[in-house]
Amino acid sequence: MARPALRIDAVLVQAVIAGALSFAHLHDLAAAAGQDGWKAWAYPISVDLLLVAAWRRLRSHGPSRLAWCWFVIALVASLGANIATAGLLDLTDVPAWLRILVAAWPALAFMGGTLLAHSATDPVPEPPAPAAPVSEPVTETDSEPAPKPVPTADDTPALPAAEPDPPVPRPAVSVPAALVDHARKVADDHHARTGSPIDTDTLRARLGVPPQLADAIAAQLA
Repeated sequence: MARPALRIDAVLVQAVIAGALSFAHLHDLAAAAGQDGWKAWAYPISVDLLLVAAWRRLRSHGPSRLAWCWFVIALVASLGANIATAGLLDLTDVPAWLRILVAAWPALAFMGGTLLAHSATDPVPEPPAPAAPVSEPVTETDSEPAPKPVPTADDTPALPAAEPDPPVPRPAVSVPAALVDHARKVADDHHARTGSPIDTDTLRARLGVPPQLADAIAAQLA
């Protein structure tokens, strides 16, 4: 099987040429601003990497303010270097503000790359819309009202109502004499303090006895 012939892509060649020229312009501007040696070569790499990172963020995660902001910053830095080295700026006498911008670029590029790499990008999923209730088709038989049943005469004589059972008398509660004496002392003490006879609830609370026993004691004290 023959291998496909190597085809040169014109767009790729154009991109390589433009990248090389922009790389050289950024290097020349950094060198003119006092960044000599390897530092001048690091500046174009930093600008191009930030530009590629922002563009990749736009392509993979969709448009966002963060990605567009750093894309524009890197693009302005690249275009600014191309324009500055086109003869509009004296590279032998770079102004102080441009030297400050070139010196501050590493910190700015580091912050931009960190934000692009580590900021949250996942959109918050929207809650699903509630499903619409399915309405059943109405047929003619469902729309017609059901016929009412015709009451039939009942010839069965009505039974007399059952009489309620008579109340069952409670069994008599035997109260020890000692408890009656103690209850009488409690009643006398209550009468002496309040001026009124003691009621059954108060007596039951003071003695701590059940209600039936308290009723029996109150009956003997009456």
